[in-house]
Formats: sequence, C-alpha cells, structure tokens
Amino acid sequence: MSWRLRHRPPADFIEPCLPIAALRAPAGDVWLHEIKHDGYRMMARRDDKGVRLYTRHGFNWTSRFPLMAAAIGLLPVRSCLIDGDAVVCDDRGIANFGLLQSREHDNRVCLYAFDLIEVNGADLRREPIEDRKQILAQLVRKEHNGIRANGHLDGDGEKVFHHACKMGLQGVVSKRRGSPYRSGRSYDWIVSRNPENASGRREDDEDWEE
Repeated sequence: MSWRLRHRPPADFIEPCLPIAALRAPAGDVWLHEIKHDGYRMMARRDDKGVRLYTRHGFNWTSRFPLMAAAIGLLPVRSCLIDGDAVVCDDRGIANFGLLQSREHDNRVCLYAFDLIEVNGADLRREPIEDRKQILAQLVRKEHNGIRANGHLDGDGEKVFHHACKMGLQGVVSKRRGSPYRSGRSYDWIVSRNPENASGRREDDEDWEE
C-alpha cells in the first residue's frame, strides 16, 4: 500500500486546485498569467488554533518552514487559507528546487502566494479569481521575508511564456478570468513548462514532497 493511501489528511485540509499541462500558454484576454516558481505546493492555514502549513497531499510541514509560518502569523487577519508555492531562491533571485530539496535552507523558505481561499471565516472559492487575487494582494501588501504575493501578467500568453523561458524560469500558469476555485484538476488553470528548465522534465513537481 502506498504512503498516499495510508495517509489521511486532517479535517481542515482543502485539496488544492491543480492545472492541466499544455505545451503553449493559451491566448486571449480571458486569461491571466502567473510565473510558475519551482517549489513545493503549500496550503497555508491560520486560525485560532495557530498556523499550519500543509503540502499538496495534506502533510503538516509547519515545523519545517519557520520563516514562512511566522510570516503567516503576522498577517492582519483573524483567519485565512492561502495557496502558494514554498520556494528558495538562488543568488539571481530565481527559485531553485535543488536548494529547497536539500533541506539546508528550510529556515529561509518563502511562500509565493497566488490564491486566497478563505479569509476571516469567509469562503472565497466561488468568487472570481481576479477578486481573490486582489484581496490577497491587499493582505500581503506589507512585505515579510517569509511570504510575498505572486502577481499576474495580462496580455499575450505566448509572449509571457517566452519571456519566462528566456529568464530560465520554470514556466507559466494561465488562469481563466472569472473562474472559481475548484479542488483537483481544472481546465481553468493551464501550466506551460519551460522545456529547458529541469522541472520541465519532472512529470508532476508537487509529488516531490516526500
């Protein structure tokens, strides 16, 4: 029996939304585009019980990333659930999966937050993605070392993807405007990976959590 079948996520865990892979970023004004940073998928929850950092499969990694947990605890809210990537950047400011996986830099891992699922007891999953991102940007507008808002770019998806590849980044995630947040695979999220980036040769980056 695999570790996934043996593991039972906690009751407060919400399965993340997962993108569909494509070779090219979609075109048209209906899409917004985010830089995809090479890291571990992380669901950061805060409430009256404290801060918990859950992996894509619901493992509690709060103790592993103290800087990130502290930053979530400083946000000006009573409660929240934030979706993002746990990232370690190299000297160029580019996410480096090798540094993250080595465990030698756990005390400086930062959450690149790209979606807000709950805030102050309100479930935002039915709200349009652009509204969720706007609230998230307001929430994380004060810079903390352990968290930053991962913004988005408008315009031609292919140009955004080409620019990301030119910079050596992992790729681009394109998200359909007006879409709600749905757990599991969603055609409203399209990931285009840089074929020259090492992560582009991993079938599913988030499975590297264990």
